[in-house]
Amino acid sequence: MRIAIFTEVFLPKIDGVVTRILRTLDELADLGHEVLVFAPGDPPPVYAGFEVVRVRSVAFHWYPEIKVGLPTPRIAERMISFRPDVVHAVNPAWLAAYGVLSAKRRDVPLLASYHTQLSSYTEKLHLNWLTRPADWWTTTLHNQAEVNLCTSPQMVDAAVAHGVQRVDLWPKAVDTVRYRPQAATRRMRRRLTDGHPEMPLAIYVGRLSHEKNLDDLLEPVHRLPNVRFAFVGSGPAAVHLQNAFSGTQTVFTGYMTSHELAEAYASADIFCFPSTTETLGFAGLEAMASGVPVIGANAGGIPHLLTDGVEGFLVEPHDADQFVDRISQLAADPDLRSRMAVAARAEAERHSWRSATEALIGFYDLAVSRHRG
Repeated sequence: MRIAIFTEVFLPKIDGVVTRILRTLDELADLGHEVLVFAPGDPPPVYAGFEVVRVRSVAFHWYPEIKVGLPTPRIAERMISFRPDVVHAVNPAWLAAYGVLSAKRRDVPLLASYHTQLSSYTEKLHLNWLTRPADWWTTTLHNQAEVNLCTSPQMVDAAVAHGVQRVDLWPKAVDTVRYRPQAATRRMRRRLTDGHPEMPLAIYVGRLSHEKNLDDLLEPVHRLPNVRFAFVGSGPAAVHLQNAFSGTQTVFTGYMTSHELAEAYASADIFCFPSTTETLGFAGLEAMASGVPVIGANAGGIPHLLTDGVEGFLVEPHDADQFVDRISQLAADPDLRSRMAVAARAEAERHSWRSATEALIGFYDLAVSRHRG
């Protein structure tokens, strides 16, 4: 199958959406498919043997990490020469929205995947005047597709509630070879605990941005002097968070990748996930694969990751008392941490990238079938 993928985010940016795209491309290559990727920013020219077409872009004023792709004649030229069997628009908003229009103009089957609640970002960035237009734009674009995919059952429900049609579930997956309990190291443990490896360690991994609700961890940090905390990642709220947590037993590491990131996950005791805007929450699944219990907000896609009381705990969003109680409970009970760690790893092992990608190919076939029908 020949697949043209339009994405709003790609390397060198690193987040959950990019992770899913990269692992999917790896599997599509192994399965013998042909892919052409259109991406904004400064992506590599080739990934997994597939051409990546760099699309001219500008930084989003309110969120400089996001690059807004600007359509050019080169996109149309490459689409014509590639002759895709299906177009996949990843989170259409700007560049991927052009992918939607391009598929319609060329009468090519279209699949769109829904990874981010765009309106929730406008609210967190205090751009409330954009919320209703963002909802309308997202729904309009997705309803051009023969198939729409969400990454958790909760987001399927949310998309349907916003009027998106023909919605299905793209199965979750995680790399259980890279992310594993055995990746833990003493060196990383000392780094994340600021030289106190004997103390319980709670970490967050991911983008440091306002929609992740990381300020919700400030009170737990102040109320739990027997626990060390670490933030692994960076983003537009990094300076704000470093100032807010100044003077506490908290380490900020900046971005980590590859084996170093796997070490960070596995060297922790608890993973904290206060975000209420996750459509899945890859970081939580990677933590589980690393044998780390997750304490997450009972919102968005996080409840799709774990069963409360089995692989970790779900807490009410923004409830500092619940976060304090659950972190304290895990920090004080090594046996409970161990049981949850084993359960978390076992759950993660059920979800491979190969099976998730084979399901995606089935949805591509469904898009083609519906288009012909």
